[in-house]
Amino acid sequence: MTLIKSISGIRGTIGGNVGENLTPIDAVKFAAAYGTWIKQQTNKEEYRVVVGRDARISGEMIQQLVMNTLVGLGIHVIDVGLSTTPTVEMAVSMEHADGGIILTASHNPKQWNALKLLDHKGEFLNGKEGAKILKIAEGNEIAFAEVDDLGRISVNDAYIDLHIEEILDLDLVDVEAVKNAKLKVVVDGVNSSGGIAIPRILEELGVEVVKLYCEPTGEFPHNPEPLKEHLGDICELVVKENADLGVVVDPDVDRLAFIDEKGNIFGEEYTLVAVADYVLGKKGGNTVSNLSSSRALRDVTEKHGGSYQASAVGEVNVVQLMKDTDAIIGGEGNGGIIFPELHYGRDSLVGVALFLTYLAEKEIKVSELRATYPAYFMSKNKIQLTPGLDVDNILEKMAEKYAREEVSTIDGVKIDFPENWVHLRKSNTEPIIRIYTEAKSQEEATQLADKIIAEIKEIAGL
Repeated sequence: MTLIKSISGIRGTIGGNVGENLTPIDAVKFAAAYGTWIKQQTNKEEYRVVVGRDARISGEMIQQLVMNTLVGLGIHVIDVGLSTTPTVEMAVSMEHADGGIILTASHNPKQWNALKLLDHKGEFLNGKEGAKILKIAEGNEIAFAEVDDLGRISVNDAYIDLHIEEILDLDLVDVEAVKNAKLKVVVDGVNSSGGIAIPRILEELGVEVVKLYCEPTGEFPHNPEPLKEHLGDICELVVKENADLGVVVDPDVDRLAFIDEKGNIFGEEYTLVAVADYVLGKKGGNTVSNLSSSRALRDVTEKHGGSYQASAVGEVNVVQLMKDTDAIIGGEGNGGIIFPELHYGRDSLVGVALFLTYLAEKEIKVSELRATYPAYFMSKNKIQLTPGLDVDNILEKMAEKYAREEVSTIDGVKIDFPENWVHLRKSNTEPIIRIYTEAKSQEEATQLADKIIAEIKEIAGL
């Protein structure tokens, strides 16, 4: 049970004590701080903020608290209701709003929720602006509106459809080609808003849809992080239904994973690789992903004559480096696709549309497409943090230990060996140290992870 304030928003577990969890009082406090920050950005008569949520059990409660806090500040709220993170991001821009709040803890289990905060462009706040909001929250300078100046709430549930329309109008999305391919796709919506949005865009693309866990009840039928060990049901159903592929998203639909026609995991790391391969093949350019993402994106980018760079973990960091390098496609190796032609945000809906267009154009099976990419294997591990653990000291000692290798300290410690790499960092979203390794075989990636974990435990005295 914890409350995490970071670049990824205000995230915590429901219930418990104020200041230690995401209680109603904490939700109001941080919503009020955000609303105050919004009003500090520009001096105007009317302020407008878009608010949407995923299907978490606590979502409606938290949304009402957040929206009415903003109303109390004199801010008008556009309630887009049950939605996706990328849809809310686009709604901010399309509404010309001053900001947006998405109520979702992304891939975290059902007891978690969070306030993800957006600026007027529908993009996540950077660390500097986030720090300002935290400072406002801890102070006593929040001034609420008088009775004649209260805000109002207006409901607009059209934005998933508007989001889909924008995607289908993109030059690189070939609706007719996908329709002609006559694809059959199984969708695992983890009983959240992806169960609404993903089938809807697939049907617009003329795809036959088989739904699995697509009722937005918020009762996640498996761990909502779209990793191999959680996806046994859809892997079986793809084979049983003789489908062309499976599509899996996390609860707020910013992470995307595919299953091939044989019921094998395509690999969430390869979601971005495949979509980038398609986009780079149409228009050359640069790419960006984060330090925890596969080397395969670098290989594919260089194959197309482009330049690849890696940012610190966190969508805002990826977006900033994409802007700095004029990247035409980017994202995160956790299945997050950022396609700037649509908007600067991880978006599973545009990822699905681009991937299916590529598949239809190449006229090959998903397993055959996967076989065209360099074979890298990852091991993703974590160490639970305890109150006395000095993470900074551990990371510093690991950097010293491997000082003769290529070491990056942009975000935690990444050690690049000639044939593999390891990335150690404190999570923005959970009280853990993440240990990611990548190598040319699963055995090698696992062995490297085990070795590094043992060394960390020795330093920490665990």
